[in-house]
Amino acid sequence: MPRSFVSTVIITGASSGVGLYAAKSLAARGWLVIMACRDVAKAQAAARSVDIDPERYRIMQIDLGSQRSVRKFVEDFIATGLPLHALVNNAAVYLPRLTEPARSPEGFEISVATNHLGHFLLSMLLLEKLGAASSPTPRLITLGTVTANSEEFGGKVPIPAPADLGELQGLEAGFQAPVAMIDGKPFKAGKAYKDSKLCNMIISRELHRRYHAQTGIVFSTLYPGCVADTALFRHTPQAFQRIFPWFQKNITKGYVSQALAGDRVAQVVADEGFKTSGVHWSWGNRQKAGREAFSQPLSAKANDEARASRLWSYSERMVGLA
Repeated sequence: MPRSFVSTVIITGASSGVGLYAAKSLAARGWLVIMACRDVAKAQAAARSVDIDPERYRIMQIDLGSQRSVRKFVEDFIATGLPLHALVNNAAVYLPRLTEPARSPEGFEISVATNHLGHFLLSMLLLEKLGAASSPTPRLITLGTVTANSEEFGGKVPIPAPADLGELQGLEAGFQAPVAMIDGKPFKAGKAYKDSKLCNMIISRELHRRYHAQTGIVFSTLYPGCVADTALFRHTPQAFQRIFPWFQKNITKGYVSQALAGDRVAQVVADEGFKTSGVHWSWGNRQKAGREAFSQPLSAKANDEARASRLWSYSERMVGLA
């Protein structure tokens, strides 16, 4: 194993889509990429398919929907003795056709368990390791989405409903069956995904408030654009999978390729221009050649510090950290 790596980064969900191409881009920049994936064989095949230098990546198994698996991953990573300079919380499940909630081994609705709680636990368990890095500036980057930010048009779309955590009634009730939604209301699979991504953006801001000044870690989220043909949509109807990319390319002009989205993630991880903490980076909903990234305002729901503090407390309890 060569010793010429710039830094080490963990990317969750790196076996396809944005995560895979972020791994490729960062490996090309000289980083050692830890591809944290549920299916190791799939990740290996994916890395080969896009020609990632085999000396620039390692694959480690994790199932973010299982807290036991998250803890085992952290133990295994710590045992490698590698430093950690960046963590990219990219993985997500999107199961819009479910009529009844699927649940994690701990009994939580699977979208929130995987996208929010799994990443929350992973981030907290790796925070000390990440904070020990000095150069380059350590960063914890989380993939957001326009559909969870009601400050933007995509976040106002009422299908099946906009992201809304309410007063966290579902979490307050324990978030176990029959409760499946953070706001305590009846289950809506697509909204559960949006809610989980809103949690991601809220928690990133809360991490910034709690830890940036004392650790120097840069905490930020990003929306790289609409990657309409990613595997995230594999559980949607076939007609949607055909029409949605065409619509984004030709009507909204929001389409971004997986390769470009991955490179944008790599920029936020590695480039000097993205060292500001507490920012949600965006390149806009309508793509324009040469446009630079900018700080996109988040909704009042994402900036409510009192609700963020309560979300943090409930999340700590549900992952066994409080």
